[in-house]
Amino acid sequence: MPVTHVLYLHGFRSSPQSAKARQMASRVQTEYPGVTWWCPQLPPSPQAAMALLRQGIADWPKASMAVIGSSLGGFYATWVAEHTGCKAVLLNPAVDPARDLARYIGEQTNWQNPEERFFFEPAFIGELQALTLRNQPPPERYRVIIAKGDEVLDWREMAGRYASAQPTLLEGGDHALSDFDAHIDGIFAFLGLLRI
Repeated sequence: MPVTHVLYLHGFRSSPQSAKARQMASRVQTEYPGVTWWCPQLPPSPQAAMALLRQGIADWPKASMAVIGSSLGGFYATWVAEHTGCKAVLLNPAVDPARDLARYIGEQTNWQNPEERFFFEPAFIGELQALTLRNQPPPERYRVIIAKGDEVLDWREMAGRYASAQPTLLEGGDHALSDFDAHIDGIFAFLGLLRI
């Protein structure tokens, strides 16, 4: 069944204005005008982010939706995929954000708009722990792209967490996947987006 709805989840301190989100949105709108695209600004609270997503996709057809997530968005995307049974594409996905983000408690700025500030509260660590899944995902529903040159997350940890999904390991690269444009066609082929 072709994918008719795509949810894109950005990373920590990021936004729908990230380079990857904008590249994907542009390509989907141009090449797949019949596909519903949603890339919401996620609130800092993981619990609030999940509430927003659950509400936003409540009426989506689970059999023909897909989720794409980058970094922290990859962690969230795993949760969405496991609770809906949909396809997922994970880009340098965070494996243990409760551990990794503990040092970011306090005021933070948005990467794309440094004037935009938010407060990352200590309670958010517990919210992340509550969303953590340990099971290995099924390979037929997941496409995982991991850059060995990721300067933020350990590629070995990502590869181990998603070993069953047979991740694509890129030599070099970076956390932002600066060569992301080279991967979009493969992502679209995996998702099988609806053509009208």
